[in-house]
Amino acid sequence: MTPSETRAIVSLSLLAAFVDGEKHERERAEIKRIAEGLSLADGMNLPTLYQDVLMKRVSLASVAGELKSTESKQLAYEMAVCVCDADGTQSDAERMFLADVRSSLGLDASAAQFSQQAEEIAAAVPAPAAGTGAAVAPAAVAAAPSPDSAELDKSILNASILNGALELLPETLSTMAIIPLQMKLVYRIGKAYGYELDSGHVKDFLATVGVGLTSQYLEQAGRKLLGDLLGKMGGGLLRGLGNQAVSSGMSFASTYALGHVAKRYYAGGRTLSAQMLKETFSGVVQEGKSLQTQYLPAIQEKARTLDAGKVLSLVRGA
Repeated sequence: MTPSETRAIVSLSLLAAFVDGEKHERERAEIKRIAEGLSLADGMNLPTLYQDVLMKRVSLASVAGELKSTESKQLAYEMAVCVCDADGTQSDAERMFLADVRSSLGLDASAAQFSQQAEEIAAAVPAPAAGTGAAVAPAAVAAAPSPDSAELDKSILNASILNGALELLPETLSTMAIIPLQMKLVYRIGKAYGYELDSGHVKDFLATVGVGLTSQYLEQAGRKLLGDLLGKMGGGLLRGLGNQAVSSGMSFASTYALGHVAKRYYAGGRTLSAQMLKETFSGVVQEGKSLQTQYLPAIQEKARTLDAGKVLSLVRGA
């Protein structure tokens, strides 16, 4: 893959991130932070690409013209689909954009099938609770039996290992699955403490601690792309210990932190302030990063048991 194709793929992902015009300023700032934080590759200046997209100095036509190989076109489209689906199922604007991408890149029916699979993953999030979906009354929470704290810790660790393993897989859909699996983890923890939540509540929790869904996907995919870990671009699975540690480290750490912060939040009756949640999350992320090396062998072993065919069933059955 040439440097111009790499830049085009990242540019198309950023175009997809802003196509529906509904991104909150907080999410825009997070996407910008990701662009600035990712390493430069092949002379690519990611902050400049971000500004070019935001200021409409690049277009779908100009980006498509840079993508020459079949592999780069397919990868660019897959990443655009997953960016559109990262914060939920596609809007009308996103569907029209992706149809234009398929047409501009000359992709066949298999591309539309990939979009359908990504939509299934995006839709496989906690369903609305009965009524308004609001948390149950404090009295009901107080009367509920206390969950087994050690079992919850075990489930958080297992979810962290699984998401670290998914990030090692070369398939784009594998990275896409990380976000709904994180959402389901938070949902299950809330439910264990007597709270019936829906996807809106879980998204609000993630946003409060500082996890933007679109920006998190861009970060995961960007590390994978710029680290040259995509098997279809010439590598195969599990290419080297150093790259694996970089690739799976943040997914392991962010899942670990989300689980433990959710546990503290719902166990304490949702009394932590937004600032306390952010500070706690930041601290536990660092703890997760330090643990990731310890659990890297388990992450690698888990990755060897997974393939693209299992991703959707994992999300559905989590």
